[in-house]
Formats: sequence, C-alpha cells, structure tokens
Amino acid sequence: MNVLIVGSGGREHALAWKISKSSRVDKIYCAPGNAGIEEYAECVPIGVLDFPALTAFAREKEIGLTVIGMDDPLVAGVVDAFEAEGLRVFGPSKAAAILEGSKAFSKDLMKKYNIPTAGYENFEDADKALTYLETVDFPIVLKADGLALGKGVLICNSLEEAQAGVKEIMLDKKFGNAGNQMVIEEFLTGREVSVLSFVDGNTVRIMTSAQDHKRAGDGDTGLNTGGMGTFSPSPFYTEEVDEFCQKYIYQATVDAMRAEDRTFKGIIFFGLMLTEKGPKVLEYNARFGDPEAQVVIPRMKNDIVDVMEACIDGRLSEISLEFEDNAAVCVVLASDGYPVKYEKGFLIDGLDTVKAKEEEGYYVFHAGTKKTDKGIVTNGGRVLGVTAKGADLKTARANAYKAAEWVNFENKYMRHDIGKAIDEA
Repeated sequence: MNVLIVGSGGREHALAWKISKSSRVDKIYCAPGNAGIEEYAECVPIGVLDFPALTAFAREKEIGLTVIGMDDPLVAGVVDAFEAEGLRVFGPSKAAAILEGSKAFSKDLMKKYNIPTAGYENFEDADKALTYLETVDFPIVLKADGLALGKGVLICNSLEEAQAGVKEIMLDKKFGNAGNQMVIEEFLTGREVSVLSFVDGNTVRIMTSAQDHKRAGDGDTGLNTGGMGTFSPSPFYTEEVDEFCQKYIYQATVDAMRAEDRTFKGIIFFGLMLTEKGPKVLEYNARFGDPEAQVVIPRMKNDIVDVMEACIDGRLSEISLEFEDNAAVCVVLASDGYPVKYEKGFLIDGLDTVKAKEEEGYYVFHAGTKKTDKGIVTNGGRVLGVTAKGADLKTARANAYKAAEWVNFENKYMRHDIGKAIDEA
C-alpha cells in the first residue's frame, strides 16, 4: 500500500523510518515532512491543518493508510475528515483527541472514573483563579487547558509566581486560546515515567517505558520545552508499577473514554508520576511523544503497519507487542536560545557519519531541518534527535553522547545530563 504521514518533526521521521521497513508498504509520502524524512518519503507541501488538501491528496495517490503524527490536526478533527471520505487513517477522532486537547476534560474524566491523578481545580475566570491561589500550598502547578507545544505548564514556588503565571496564561494569553481555561493542580513529587500505548477502542497494548527531559537546561533548570532528550526503558517502571497501572490507569482510561461515547483508537501517551502513594497520571497525549518516539520505535520488533491496522479494525487483542531487550537514549540537538529566540539557516555537518552506523544502533532523526542548495540547514528550535542503542542504559547513554559529538552546526546546544538518573537508579 501507499502510506501518508502527517507531520514534520523527529517523531514523524522515526515513524517514516519504521514504516519504510514494513514489507506491506510500496511508497511513503509525508506532509509536509523535513529534510531527514525525504530519505524515506516523498515530502509534499501540504499544511497539517489543510484537511481538504490532505484528503484530496490521499484519494489521488490511492493512500491505503494515513498516519497522523501531530496533536494539532488530531484535536481539530483530521481523522473525522479522512473517515468522512472513506479513507483509512490511524489516530483518534476529534471527540477522542480531547483527551489531550483539554486538560480540564481529562482531569474531570479521571475524577469521575477514579483514575489516580493530582488534586486540582478548573478555572475560566482569572479573578477566581487568583482568589483560589490564596488558599493553596506551594509549590503549585498551573496548566493552560489547550495545546501549547508542550510548554503550557508552569511550576510556581510562591504566591507571587503563581499570580504572575495566571496573568501570563489567562490574561496575557502567552499560549493563545489554550489559556482561555486553566487547571490549577497539586504539585506531585517522585519519578516521572512516560508509557506509550496502542489502543483500538477496547484493548490497550503498552509499549516499553521511557522518560523525557522537558526543561531546557542541565539539572532540569530553565524553561519548559517540547523535550530535550529521553531514554528507554525506565529503571523505575517496575513489574509492580506496571501491574497497578494496567489495572487502575491504562484500561480504566480506555473504558472511561468508551463510556463517555468518545471511543479512542490510536496512541495514548500516559505521562505518569511515581509518587510515594503510587503512580498517578500527570497528563495524557493522543499521539506518539516527541522525543519519546525516537527511543521507543527503534526498539520495537513488530511491523508497525500491522499494529496500526489492528487498532483501526478493533483487532489489537490479536497482537503481542515485542521490544528488543536493550536500551536507547536520545539527545536533542537544539539551536542555542530555544525555546525563546534562536537563529536558523546554519549548515549541519556530520549527518552521514551517524547514518553510516545505523546497523550498529545509531540514528539521527530530523526535527527542524531544511534542504537547501548548500546542504541541510537548521530550521527550528529543536534541530535533531541523536539516538543510540546499547546493551543497557549506561552504554546507550554513552553511545548517544558520543554520536552527538559527530554532528555539528553553529549555535548547537544540548543538555549533558539526559539519562543521568540512570546512574542513580
């Protein structure tokens, strides 16, 4: 079949790489794609929110499966647009994607169905939010309700910080309409773990665990970003944790969405905090995480097209997911100044060095890149994800940082402590 991938980041590059290995795929297209994806797919200049153009293209090219990588089109209803045209598409409907599209919705869902999460209150009025802040203990967490490129979460250590945060989100609209509503949430402490899963509406099959590093600076300092690196598996995700989550979180969430007449098919990303009182849900995403996909997908043994089709057809119970018995670490190479202000257009050197070592477990997934006459140049805040495997996490981490030095561009910036928690496990 022909496959269309919708998106342009490192996650979509990892998906294109994996889908290209399927014996069932003839040709891959990606809209709009990036310079790295071009190795596996024909990139077409169609915006991810241009649903009429996307569906028309899918019909014209006889696309047998469309894979939606990004949150924006999912929340806006791209799956509904494809299904209305009789086209096969992998991802949740608009009604189901609200699980990520509205933090207020997801918190209310968890409360209603007794899915463990932090205590919270939802606010549509800034004055009421400010009054409420005078009654809480600090630190406290402020969350813009809608999509904010993974950056709409503020951890506030004092009343003054929190008051400034409410102003930033609800009044100054730093995150646009995502801040029309806001969640004020109890601050949880513990180890964070990310668990991706395939879902067919009834059955949930979890993938291997991972852990993201959201802050821009070493030691988890600086501003929130889309993600500066990740590792898989998490040594903190034990059999005991898995048993609890399978029973009280994963299946409970899928059943809750079905009970709300929002049957979920696609990917649910469970962002968890392993607290002293047990695992609790920090957030849901309705698609592969980025950069979590860059460490989870390379370890996956299954033909990913088979799994996606089983989700669409409600046959996921027939699938057993298999992952390599190893580890992977991804280090994001960003443009200095990200996530605030940075320059673009710098020539990238060393990509071929990593590519030549793919058989040894080294990968480079493009995020913000562009092909020009002089070569591939930087074209975003997060530029590349350098991923490496190893027999264990420490080896994978050493390999990833070694490979990160093979790639260079002016303004290159990275964290140097991705996976450092491994050393403390």
